[in-house]
Amino acid sequence: MDEHVDELTDERLGTVTIHPSVLVTIARLSAVSVPRVCRMSGRAPGRILGAGTTGEGTRVVVEDHAVTVDLYVIVDSGASMLEVGRTVQGGVTRAIQEMVGMPVREVNVHIDDVQFPCPPSSLQEP
Repeated sequence: MDEHVDELTDERLGTVTIHPSVLVTIARLSAVSVPRVCRMSGRAPGRILGAGTTGEGTRVVVEDHAVTVDLYVIVDSGASMLEVGRTVQGGVTRAIQEMVGMPVREVNVHIDDVQFPCPPSSLQEP
């Protein structure tokens, strides 16, 4: 993976470069903003999965200017895990596309554990 991701090149203006760690931050913050996601897992996905940029339960790989994200989350024990996972996928995809303008190939949500009780701010439904 390139150290930087070239997002936009305009011969008149130059190049906008976005570091992959920015994508990690966007993905992580989008995931924890989803109701019933308690927190990110402490798992270090880079060691397990190989190449990519990682940070606090998040792994991002950019290939051919498209983004693949793996997220490791802890959810509330009373949550519908399928619903939470799909909501995380949609939110992360939307955030990366809107904020960075890059296509998202896939968002894989790995529910590593459940927590009871989840912090009150994480339980609120939208």
